[in-house]
Amino acid sequence: MQSFSFATAAQILCEAGAVQRLANLCRERGARRVLIVTDPGIARLGLLDDLLPGFSTAKVAVAIFSDVSADPHENCVLAAVERARHIGADLIVGFGGGSSMDVAKLVALLAHPDNAQTLNQLYGVDQAKGRRLSLIQVPTTAGTGSEVTPIAIVTTGETSKMGIVSSLLLPDLAILDAVCTLGLPPQVTAATGIDAMVHAIEAYTSKIKRNPLSSLLAREALRLLATNLDQAVHNGGHLAARQAMLLGACLAGQAFANAPVAAVHALAYPLGGHFHIPHGLSNALVLPHVLRFNLPMAQADYAELAAPLLGDRLQAGDRSSLAEQMITELEQLTQRCGLPARLRDINVPGNCLEQLASDAMLQQRLLVNNPREVSHDDALAIYRAAW
Repeated sequence: MQSFSFATAAQILCEAGAVQRLANLCRERGARRVLIVTDPGIARLGLLDDLLPGFSTAKVAVAIFSDVSADPHENCVLAAVERARHIGADLIVGFGGGSSMDVAKLVALLAHPDNAQTLNQLYGVDQAKGRRLSLIQVPTTAGTGSEVTPIAIVTTGETSKMGIVSSLLLPDLAILDAVCTLGLPPQVTAATGIDAMVHAIEAYTSKIKRNPLSSLLAREALRLLATNLDQAVHNGGHLAARQAMLLGACLAGQAFANAPVAAVHALAYPLGGHFHIPHGLSNALVLPHVLRFNLPMAQADYAELAAPLLGDRLQAGDRSSLAEQMITELEQLTQRCGLPARLRDINVPGNCLEQLASDAMLQQRLLVNNPREVSHDDALAIYRAAW
């Protein structure tokens, strides 16, 4: 067996309604002053309103930073860090989607009194040093898995993003509470759910760091997500389906945090950077075309994933047939969930595909994990197939 290491969150609490105990969970970790990092939508919908009285009861001071935008820019991170320092926060809570949780990770690191690093010094793998503040993550979408990943993505320019990867970004506690996801619209539920599926699939086929534990988690994640996505999308109040989706996204997050994602994400990032397409939808749009490109090298893996994806709908066949059923199911799933099927459907101009391909090639951190080597011409062909 190939040697490997595996890192994840110190504790995971999977329980509907658990977020109501957030204040006490902060106090149990010795917190006196807490900063909750979230986005304007969460604040506007009042999703934190029921939680705040608990902090008074627990005698824990709390403040809210609610200015996190999708694809958060460096300025957003620095503003949140400044707020945490201003109140003397000793625990950070990320409450929201992947963007809020990513910002919370960096705030916990940069706002620690002993930290001397700047944000620019963190980019890359294992550049972060020292200590961080206590960190609790509460996902409100079943998609990114950011609550259990050591990765934060930051927008650094007009269309560019950079990643920060460090085990220091793993939280002390991840709270999986499906009540926090009940208000998600069907299309957001679908896009984030398919994003989580991509995490599982790419972890399962990751070229360099794939290991038995990541593969085990990826298969179970895909089974949970595939079994419950339709119900979560079309019957959004189904709490059991929502809780299963959260767990599936978390398991997929654990898998890809240790066996990193690849070409689907590499080609999705430029779509978000140039056209501000939500990350989950960007993944969904390029997913089947990347899978078909990878098929010559990944057929056996895709055949193995057909069973957890299709369940009792899987038809017996050889490896080629099973892999084809797997890809076809994902193509149909996108349409079944009401998501756009082509890049042109979301107004991506055909004359931008060359630039997208060039930008995708900058994502070598991800492309090295792909089961098949991707050239510029390959990336362009995939975009054209998706267009």
